[in-house]
Amino acid sequence: MNLNELFDLSGKVALVTGAQRGIGKAMAIALAEAGADIIGVSASMPLQGSELEKEVTALGRKFKAYQADFSNRQSLYAFIQKVKAENPVIDILINNAGSILRKPAAEHPDAYWDQIIEINQNAQFVLSREIGKEMIGRGSGKIIFTASLLTFQGGINVPGYAASKGAIGSLTKALANEWAGKGVNVNAIAPGYIATDNTTALRADPDRNTAILSRIPAGRWGTPEDFTGATIFLASAASDYVHGTILTVDGGWMGR
Repeated sequence: MNLNELFDLSGKVALVTGAQRGIGKAMAIALAEAGADIIGVSASMPLQGSELEKEVTALGRKFKAYQADFSNRQSLYAFIQKVKAENPVIDILINNAGSILRKPAAEHPDAYWDQIIEINQNAQFVLSREIGKEMIGRGSGKIIFTASLLTFQGGINVPGYAASKGAIGSLTKALANEWAGKGVNVNAIAPGYIATDNTTALRADPDRNTAILSRIPAGRWGTPEDFTGATIFLASAASDYVHGTILTVDGGWMGR
C-alpha cells in the first residue's frame, strides 16, 4: 500500500456527532476531503441545506443529516435505531458531541452534573457499543473520541466536564483492549485550547486568555482546522496498529 492509499477513505462512511460546527464540522469536512461519505448529527442539525451538507457535497461526497438529543436516552436510542437501519455499514465513528457547563464545584447543581455526564460520557458509550458491535461483526472499523486536556487535568469550575473527559480517556483504552484483536481501532484526540463556542468565555476573560496563551508553546489558540491531520490519520489505514492512544492536538500545552 503506497502513501496515498494509506490515507484514502474512498468508499468509507463516517458518522460524526456534534458535526454542525467547530471541531466536529472540521473533522467531517476533512473526512470528506479524504474520500468518505458523511453522516452528520447534532441536536440542531438542519435536515437539509446545512453549511456542512453544502461543503461535503461540493467535494463530491454523499451527506445525510440527523438530529438527536444526546442528553435524552430515548432520543439517543431512536437515533441509533434509525441511523443503523438507513446506513447498514458505518466504517468510522467520530464521537465528538459534547457540552460544558461552568460553575464552581461547591455550587455545581445536580442538573449540571447529570446533563454533562449524560451527553459527554453515557451517550458516547452507548453509541460506541451499538455501532462498535457491527464493526466487530465485520472485523473492521475506526472509532475516535474527542477527549480533552481535562482528560489529564482537573480544570477550574467544570467538575462535570472534567469527570466526563477523564472517563472518555479510560473508555478509549477499555474498548481498545477488548476490540483491537477484532479489527476495530479505538483512539481519541485531545484538543488543547481551541477557538470554538465552548471557549468563548475563556477568550473573553482578559486574565484567563493571557494566562492560557502564555503557557501554549505555539503561542496561539488552536483552530478546528488543526484537527484535519489527526482525524485522517486515526480514521485511515495509516493507524491500523494504533490502539488506545490519546493524541493531543494542543500547541504543546501538555509538554510544558
